Amino acid sequence: MPHVLIVDDNATNLTLFRHLLKKIDGVESTSFDDPLKALEWCQSNEPDLVLLDYMMPEMDGLEFIEHFRKIERYKDIPIVVITADTENEIRHRALNLGAHDFLNKPIDKVEFLARVRNLLALRESQVALANRADWLDKEVKKATAELRSREKEMVLRLAKAAEHRDPETGQHLIRMANYSRLIARELGLSEEQQELVLEAAPMHDIGKIATPDAILLKQGKLTTDEFIIMKQHAITGYQILSESTSLLIQTAAITALSHHEKFDGTGYPSSLKGEDIPIYGRIVAVADVFDALTSARPYKKAWTLEDASQFLRDNTGTHFDPKCVEAFFKAWDEALLIRALYQEDDSINVDQL
Repeated sequence: MPHVLIVDDNATNLTLFRHLLKKIDGVESTSFDDPLKALEWCQSNEPDLVLLDYMMPEMDGLEFIEHFRKIERYKDIPIVVITADTENEIRHRALNLGAHDFLNKPIDKVEFLARVRNLLALRESQVALANRADWLDKEVKKATAELRSREKEMVLRLAKAAEHRDPETGQHLIRMANYSRLIARELGLSEEQQELVLEAAPMHDIGKIATPDAILLKQGKLTTDEFIIMKQHAITGYQILSESTSLLIQTAAITALSHHEKFDGTGYPSSLKGEDIPIYGRIVAVADVFDALTSARPYKKAWTLEDASQFLRDNTGTHFDPKCVEAFFKAWDEALLIRALYQEDDSINVDQL
């Protein structure tokens, strides 16, 4: 129901305006002879139209408009200035402050009702447009969330496909992905970037799907030739993922390609050095190695937390980006909670990302 706020220090005018507004079906009104009290009312109530006297003690109509427009949600509410002053300067100032229209005293009743109806119709259109915009925004977010959910499912299904050929477990992927998000957060990356690294990280070794079993499942040390073949999984993973138009899959492609690069330039496949290595690759390198070290495998025992932590510190600046290692230890208590929460059960659950 439309609500009109009337602000005028003259009691007779207030009575007249309230009486005229009753001629418009469905319109309610609230009136004040004190503009300060009217502004106080506006803090918890929202008018659809303001009828405002110009000449008032303590605060004139122009000052009222200035204060009223400072309330964020009131920037577009129509204001009609009612005045006996016909000076253009006053009108220009009122318009610049956000007034929509003027009525001259003495009031012409027909003109008054016509202008009020027109401005209430304008306000109705504004509200309808805003509601439509809100609805569209919610629908876009809903559709985007559904698309992102499908992308996440695809990522995890591909990761699970690779998992069947790799002795690493699904919970390793979940843990290292959540470690990666902690590091990204402590580095000051945006919420969007944190989510991207969380969801992309499980794909870091997808290229192993093309690595021969004799090499992938070998429990002993790889020969030089075997290691050359093993290293190809970084490039293969990138090739599998890189042509996607999805930002998530593109991020996964970059991560797959770069997570074996080392900070000192001795990594593979491109011998990138320092900050030339994409940030997602630098983050995942720390998270992946830490969890791999602290996880038991058929061919090795799990390292202690102390030994794995010391390995990260010892290789800071050579294998690992010092900032990423520092960020990981800043979130150490949360990392331990993640480690305790996601114990080995050889499964991957999209809800854990």
